[in-house]
Amino acid sequence: MIGHWVAISPERGRRPSDYRIEPDASLSKHDPNCPFCPGNEATTPPEIDRVDGAAGDWVIRVVPNKFPALNHEPRREPQRVLGLFERMNGTGAHEVVIESPLHAATLPDLPPEQVETILATYAARARALGQNPDYRHILVFKNHGKAAGASLAHPHSQIIGTPLVPHEVARRTRTATAYTEETGRCFLCELLERETRHGDRVIEATDDYVVLAPYASRFQFETRIVPRTHHHDFAASKAPQRRAIARALRRTVSRLANVLGDPPYNLVVQTAPLPTADTGHSPQAIARSLHWHIDILPRLSQVAGFEWGTGIHINPTPPEEAAAALREAAC
Repeated sequence: MIGHWVAISPERGRRPSDYRIEPDASLSKHDPNCPFCPGNEATTPPEIDRVDGAAGDWVIRVVPNKFPALNHEPRREPQRVLGLFERMNGTGAHEVVIESPLHAATLPDLPPEQVETILATYAARARALGQNPDYRHILVFKNHGKAAGASLAHPHSQIIGTPLVPHEVARRTRTATAYTEETGRCFLCELLERETRHGDRVIEATDDYVVLAPYASRFQFETRIVPRTHHHDFAASKAPQRRAIARALRRTVSRLANVLGDPPYNLVVQTAPLPTADTGHSPQAIARSLHWHIDILPRLSQVAGFEWGTGIHINPTPPEEAAAALREAAC
């Protein structure tokens, strides 16, 4: 739907078990040198937010990224460079959500209530950052494992507010609104109906959500969690919806772990640009067309020369095979 091509090449593939990555047994519940572990709070920048447990100790902390990609200076409009390029200052926000006091906890290790609280924290911080008129998009993502870009093993996610609408978000917005203008329907709402009837790529479906292996998946065992209820803005999600999606997220990562071991992955919350963004579409069109969801992208192989040279990903595991393996996995 977003205009990319993927080469599905089973002849290059291996059985799912061949991709199994064993968890790192050396990881403990606490690392005295980890800046995110309890007792080391002074090594991070001052807290932006926190959630305390029943005993008064923190269960989630939100802190500024110590090495931010963007900073808080006021936004300035892009300037022309050499008459060919554009340049603007790197205004924005870059926050870290420390998801648990436990150093080696993965999402399946956490109780469902903790995963729900993580999603609630994401939404609260996205709402807060969305109030800044300098920002155009809020991105929530998690890098799990070194191969997926994580620099620290302690479970954490990141939230970035950007001064522009990123290219992929703009492309997704254009294609989604074009589809709705042509058909009168949200693409993902229609996709859920068709995929659940067909069934080959569906991993799990309830009255609240559908988990599927996307058609033309770019990555092996790529999964998508889509709430049944249509809404364009993750930050505006309600507690019952987040509770259901938290259950789906925990179960899905558990399925991936049972099939693949402890694979590195990127998790991305795909949501609409902020109302401050000039997307060329009205807020009403955005609300009708876009449907927030969560993508989980296991990193089982390297993006190499063919992908960089063509923009076409090679996936040796057809999504139908991935979905079948994950459906059968314990969660």
